[in-house]
Amino acid sequence: MNNADYVDALVIRWKDEGKDPAWIVWNTALTCEGWAYVFGAWGAYCTVSERKKRYSDAHPTIKTKCKAYDGGTCTGCQWYPDGKRTRCFDCRGFTDWCLLRVGVDLIGEGATSQWNTAANWESKGTIDTMPADRLVCLFVKNGSKMSHTGFGYNNETVECSSGVQHFISRNKKWTHWALPAGLYNGVQPEPIPPAPEPEPEKGTAVVVGGALNMRQGPDKSCKIVVQIPNGKTVQLMDLPDGWTYIGYNNKQGFVMDDYIRKG
Repeated sequence: MNNADYVDALVIRWKDEGKDPAWIVWNTALTCEGWAYVFGAWGAYCTVSERKKRYSDAHPTIKTKCKAYDGGTCTGCQWYPDGKRTRCFDCRGFTDWCLLRVGVDLIGEGATSQWNTAANWESKGTIDTMPADRLVCLFVKNGSKMSHTGFGYNNETVECSSGVQHFISRNKKWTHWALPAGLYNGVQPEPIPPAPEPEPEKGTAVVVGGALNMRQGPDKSCKIVVQIPNGKTVQLMDLPDGWTYIGYNNKQGFVMDDYIRKG
């Protein structure tokens, strides 16, 4: 799982590189995968004090979701990988926080008020009219209210419900979409890929010492992208301390330096 500092640094780099705002929002959402759901949170660090602000002792899940709630520490928690903080959100806090990375600020404290604020959107409609080539906010309508929100691009979605989750196929629960005002400013977007673009190649390396796990981030707690067989040649992309960003079989990710022999 990526930590907050890592994601913040990526956003700064992407903005410096002049990436399309919608591209930045989508990839920011993807790199937050696994971060916690906390009701009422809009991107604060996931801490015991933050959770206690949002939940009472009577809440049925607080003590099971937060192992440190009764006086313990965050050490060993899935949302504190290697002693580094992640962030937490609820559904509309997640979309708002990601959009704020490029200066788009949704007005409204909840999914319903965000949907009902005309100034938030360039256009919107029912899910059957959703544009395939634009990053949009998705909504679930129950009665007269919007009960949930997330991001949609083509047929993929990213949402914060049971934590931040990425789905490659859109669930039928989504009923409406809305295009955030100012995200494109009338400019036809570049295609949004499912992962950050790699840096230019910096040579090759050979996998040594057995099969090697390629991960989404430079940390052993990060999700495995693919397992690379021993002896295979990989492309070097970027070089964080102790880790190398590589390309293999049209996938990109991080591997530990100890398990490759650079060319």
